[in-house]
Amino acid sequence: MAEQGRCCDLGALGEQGGAPHWEKSLGTYIGCFSDDGHERTLKGAVFYDLRKMTVSHCQDACAERSYVYAGLEAGAECYCGNQLPAMSVGLEECNHECKGEKGSVCGAVDRLSVYRVEELQPGSRKRRTATYRGCFRLPENITHAFPSSLIQANVTVETCSGFCSQKEFPLAILRGWECYCAYPTPQFNLLDAMDSSLCGQDPEAQRLAEYCEVYQTPVQDTRCTDRRFLPNKSKVFVALSSFPGAGNTWARHLIEHATGFYTGSYYFDGTLYNKGFKGEKDHWRSRRTICVKTHESGRREIEMFDSAILLIRNPYRSLVAEFNRKCAGHLGYAADRNWKSKEWPDFVNSYASWWSSHVLDWLKYGKRLLVVHYEELRRSLVPTLREMVAFLNVSVSEERLLCVENNKEGSFRRRGRRSHDPEPFTPEMKDLINGYIRTVDQALRDHNWTGLPREYVPR
Repeated sequence: MAEQGRCCDLGALGEQGGAPHWEKSLGTYIGCFSDDGHERTLKGAVFYDLRKMTVSHCQDACAERSYVYAGLEAGAECYCGNQLPAMSVGLEECNHECKGEKGSVCGAVDRLSVYRVEELQPGSRKRRTATYRGCFRLPENITHAFPSSLIQANVTVETCSGFCSQKEFPLAILRGWECYCAYPTPQFNLLDAMDSSLCGQDPEAQRLAEYCEVYQTPVQDTRCTDRRFLPNKSKVFVALSSFPGAGNTWARHLIEHATGFYTGSYYFDGTLYNKGFKGEKDHWRSRRTICVKTHESGRREIEMFDSAILLIRNPYRSLVAEFNRKCAGHLGYAADRNWKSKEWPDFVNSYASWWSSHVLDWLKYGKRLLVVHYEELRRSLVPTLREMVAFLNVSVSEERLLCVENNKEGSFRRRGRRSHDPEPFTPEMKDLINGYIRTVDQALRDHNWTGLPREYVPR
């Protein structure tokens, strides 16, 4: 192991195959490990940064989520976990410099430079804590449902969450002095919460009761985080088509984690790539991805695809989301001046008609469609996602779908309040948009699909 506070043993690197002499870097370097197996060892939080990846950046991301190890790969990729990879290799095999930090080791292709996570750097976001999920009835077979346990006097939420995080379980379950760790399963799916007062008794009474308190730990449910490109080129070229702002990125996150395969894109967005969408860099016609994101419409663009999932979202919500993205990026909000300027009404006038024509064109020219409403995906995630996965001709276990539900938000959801008035639409704008809603609703019915959800038109 390298001495603390240095990137690695400089002398050892020089002796083993002529790798570069790296400069000092923060952190404790554990070693170089192989990462070319079917499943990753460090399966936790994943992100990439093609320009600014540093050791401390990766360490902070892992520390925030209570992981012990941070692994860097190919100069730009960061992975987290609590168990070391099985196969260590020679230090000289990790010879890529971090994209944002000269002199620091960030692995190589299929090679991980693994660091022990240090304390969060000053100014970093705080370490995440356990989140209360509710009071639930205990499953019939506790030993089978809860694979790991800790039983001791005065066990606390923090103790239990820390114990389960270290073992990489997403759920910490408390009943009196008993702490259990688990994944959501068909037998314990967290769908039927009980009255919290049933769990609010003293520890001895809790221990004898049929109920337990459930907390989400800071670590990810890792049963669905492994993703890869298709082993063989797809014979069916599938689009994931939507109007901008309709939740395409979120749907890609769900599809990738449900199927285990990357999605592609008609566009290249470095921000999305850095958030873990590795297929973003792949050529959109490579057929190595399970489906391809597109906002295009028009006969030629549509007929290039053999089939498509057509994702539709309430145009009021879509227009606001896309305006925010255009003005402030994927996670930001447009400023007041944007909403109050001529920019907003001009945007509505041009984009509202596009929302309508996008759906109409895909209904007219699409060869084989699955229509998915964003609102239904939000409301009934697992059943809707099950339909989408079946349409993509992939077999998925119920456990994997529950894992997706447990990781459902991903990294691309705007947080906090909007910075503008909650009603940015004038009566004239509403008349315009409502007309397009009625047109699309009728077109869906004419093509034997269910019409638009009733909440699309303000009432």
